[in-house]
Amino acid sequence: MNIKSLLLGSAAALAAVSGAQAADAIVAAEPEPMEYVRVCDAFGTGYFYIPGTETCLKIGGFIRVQGSFGRDEVTSRFDARDFGNQATSDWDMFSRAYISFDAKSDTEYGTLTGFFAAEFNADNDTDVGDSFIDVDEAYIQLGGFKAGFFYSWWDKGLNGETDSLGNFTEFNSLAYLYDGGTFQAGVSVDELEGTSTKDNGVGIAGIVSATLGGVSFDLLGGFDTELEEGAIRALLSADLGPGVFQVAGIWASNPNAYWERSEWTVAASYRWNVNDKLAITPGAQYFGNLSEGSLTDFGSNDAWRVGGTVDYKITEGLATRLSVQYEDQDDGDDEVFGFLRLQRDF
Repeated sequence: MNIKSLLLGSAAALAAVSGAQAADAIVAAEPEPMEYVRVCDAFGTGYFYIPGTETCLKIGGFIRVQGSFGRDEVTSRFDARDFGNQATSDWDMFSRAYISFDAKSDTEYGTLTGFFAAEFNADNDTDVGDSFIDVDEAYIQLGGFKAGFFYSWWDKGLNGETDSLGNFTEFNSLAYLYDGGTFQAGVSVDELEGTSTKDNGVGIAGIVSATLGGVSFDLLGGFDTELEEGAIRALLSADLGPGVFQVAGIWASNPNAYWERSEWTVAASYRWNVNDKLAITPGAQYFGNLSEGSLTDFGSNDAWRVGGTVDYKITEGLATRLSVQYEDQDDGDDEVFGFLRLQRDF
């Protein structure tokens, strides 16, 4: 075998080996392009697109630590939410975590919303139910139509912590609100099961609101078909100087799911915005002809309350609130009560 034949044979062998290796090689698949979360600014700040959809989602909430004092017993579940259950002592400390999910998208019928919020409460369990998990709201909304469990228009109150302007303010409801910008009008049908000793009733509530410049006015009414009683409420809010002045009044035919404490009441507050961090809100309320625990009739005793609320923004997302209230009721003991709250919003 000459040198030429040897070289040609070696080249052929190398080509065969190279071809076999090329046939057996594994080609890696191209990676899928990564889809980063996109900001959605169509519905305000804090929303982002759920990947692969045109639905915008906003996650929010707060952590609250609060010490309450001076109220020997709670008069409603809303006092319990704000002040804690203090039936065994004159002070109480609790913590609360609140988280909400707000999903929105545009449709040919208007904005489609799905909202859910829950509270997780931690107390020392000195009374049954101190620590509990509560569905705060869960509803679907399409344009002006709303269905589910949510706060009614009776939940709206004055600035500060002095006023009390509603009883049960969350219902499973069907509601429609026409929003014309400066003018709004709405009606709701509310399930009242469990709000009184009677069964199978519903409530009907309506609202008319108007806003002009720095002045807004609400006229609200509710009728309890279980008790066949109703209540009406008016609320005026106006920008005045370095703050906001508010006044409200309620009249009820007799105790009902929307208002039960007194035949009539008037309340006022003024939120003084001292600066960007500090606000001071004095307030007062008078209750005429208290129900005194009756589910059917008002009595003849009256009560009045005065107090103040101080809000201070420590830093972005962290604030504290101090509330001190004094209440004097005919044929009853005077009370001083309130709370100190630290809250981290996100």
